[in-house]
Amino acid sequence: MRRSFRQDRLGEEIRKIISELLLREIKDPRLSGIVSISAVEVTSDRSYATVYVSCLKSADESLEEQENILSAFRSAKGLIKREIGLQLKLRHTPELIFKADNSMEYGRHITKIIDSLGIKNDQPGEEKNEE
Repeated sequence: MRRSFRQDRLGEEIRKIISELLLREIKDPRLSGIVSISAVEVTSDRSYATVYVSCLKSADESLEEQENILSAFRSAKGLIKREIGLQLKLRHTPELIFKADNSMEYGRHITKIIDSLGIKNDQPGEEKNEE
């Protein structure tokens, strides 16, 4: 099913609001690392918004640390939802679902696999000087 422009725009606005709240109002010690909201996907009926959270604290972040970060967001869900409703003036504020974004870890894993293959990456258009 194709996502609409309105869903994408609403998701982006929700992402901005949550990011601002992280800087200004949410003072949870579990969010002490570099935490960012990588994306927000809103369902077609706009009743749910999945918030993807990434933490750049360490490269080998444990599952327990990820769960602590997600639980911090879950405990601040009321504040976040209220701010989204106030700032966007929505009739119905979507229910927030927080999930860990593991795309950076997956990217590192794929890069490691490609590097282990030993394939040299010659860019097209680059001339080799073999004189």
